[in-house]
Amino acid sequence: MGGEAEKWVLMVTARTPTNIAVIKYWGKRDETLILPINDSISVTLDPNHLCTTTTVSVSPSFDQDRMWLNGKEISLQGGRFQSCLREIRARAQDVEDKKKGIKINKEDWQKLNLHIASYNNFPTAAGLASSAAGLACLVFSLAKLMNLKEDNSQLSAIARQGSGSACRSLYGGFVKWCMGKEENGSDSLAVQLADEKHWDDLVIIIAVVSARQKETSSTSGMRDTVVTSALIDHRAKEVVPKRIVEMEDAIQKKDFPSFARLACTDSNQFHAVCLDTYPPIFYMNDTSHRIISCVEKWNRAEGTPQVAYTFDAGPNAVMIARDRKTAASLLQRLLYNFPPQSDVDLDSYVIGDKSILQDAGIKDMKDVEGLTATPEVKDSILSEKSKGDVSYFICTRPGGGPVVLADESHALLDSVTGLPNA
Repeated sequence: MGGEAEKWVLMVTARTPTNIAVIKYWGKRDETLILPINDSISVTLDPNHLCTTTTVSVSPSFDQDRMWLNGKEISLQGGRFQSCLREIRARAQDVEDKKKGIKINKEDWQKLNLHIASYNNFPTAAGLASSAAGLACLVFSLAKLMNLKEDNSQLSAIARQGSGSACRSLYGGFVKWCMGKEENGSDSLAVQLADEKHWDDLVIIIAVVSARQKETSSTSGMRDTVVTSALIDHRAKEVVPKRIVEMEDAIQKKDFPSFARLACTDSNQFHAVCLDTYPPIFYMNDTSHRIISCVEKWNRAEGTPQVAYTFDAGPNAVMIARDRKTAASLLQRLLYNFPPQSDVDLDSYVIGDKSILQDAGIKDMKDVEGLTATPEVKDSILSEKSKGDVSYFICTRPGGGPVVLADESHALLDSVTGLPNA
């Protein structure tokens, strides 16, 4: 190790997207290694709208490993963090920064401590896969800091040990997590099915129904399901394998009707399995159900799917529209049925890609108030408005995978002290 008076700090900052599963992962065959009972497929979301940014730093002056999440220090003692740190350190290589006069031999990484700061630009633990983006970003940024030779697929097998769905955030576009067969989990990793440019007509609108932390964590929920649900075995062995093949085909062919049918039915079955768990797990709420009804009525009225919906372990709806024109019509319907509270401004109620608002012809709250019921919900209970039931909407699209942010202005840690920036 080199550097003046051993006071140097070496840092890497990276950004990693979150992902939303369209064929769900639910249930593990190995709790420690986080090996799933079925394959899953996800869409990576645009990191400009939903991502984790992580800065990792190393210095001989650090006396212990420390981590800060969204500005608050958290413990790194949990088994999942430790698994990732252990696996990454074991693969570390020699690192040299000639400009700073720093040289780290690969054996030194076991003795050096790390400082890690992570920030999610969306709610943590509210069913928006924050742990997926977070653990993927931790592994990716540490791999860059320690000069690992492994590719993103091999890194995904390490991220998986921190959070199962994290392995799918190591790629952009459409990603498959192969469950694998090996007992050591070496073949349970992510592969990219298609990049984000493959099907760039798609537009995604997320209704954040609740930004609160969920009552039943995914970890304990799926453990209970595997032990008590009579349906989970049938799902994993009979239903999902066929859906995986069909979903891969739908993605390659950009076949939206098939994609929508598979995404919706798989989401519904996942939540049916949660209800079949004892005691039952309720991730969706009345607002979630109203959103499903809104989409289903529209799809039925059109005679072919316009929008797919999917819900992870939480009440938030992820809706995937077949194109921008459809997304604009969807946003009109959502704003009509779920307008904001009177004291909320449109700018904070619809975030992300605001150009969808322009496509929908909505400039301000007067335009929202002027929206009328669409033909499929006239004279229906759905035409009753639910003010304030949605916290806000995020407009986004399929996006790219993890990237290193070379510009030091993105760093979350001070380059001299290695402590979080004020």
